Amino acid sequence: MTLVVILTVRCEAIEAFRAFERKAAAVMARYGGAIERTVVTAPDDAGNHLKEVHLVTFPDEQAFSAYRRDAELEAVAHLRRASVVQTEILIGEEGPDYHAAAG
Repeated sequence: MTLVVILTVRCEAIEAFRAFERKAAAVMARYGGAIERTVVTAPDDAGNHLKEVHLVTFPDEQAFSAYRRDAELEAVAHLRRASVVQTEILIGEEGPDYHAAAG
């Protein structure tokens, strides 16, 4: 299972966001999940928000659901609420490897 997660983050709360994500990544690993890659955009014109995009993998939907219900994750949810304005989750599957095909 592959997810693209687009998070809109308050710039003023970036340290709380990073603390949450470090903990989330550790919890995720217990369920076979991983943040494979992150991409961070420049802040918006007002300097209030930035976007961080995560490419996340889990073995299956059950593992993802278990991760989301984890008590240790819930214990740091206040950090997420303080820092994240919006979350968009796109669920997909591994796509073609264009680099290998171009070879």
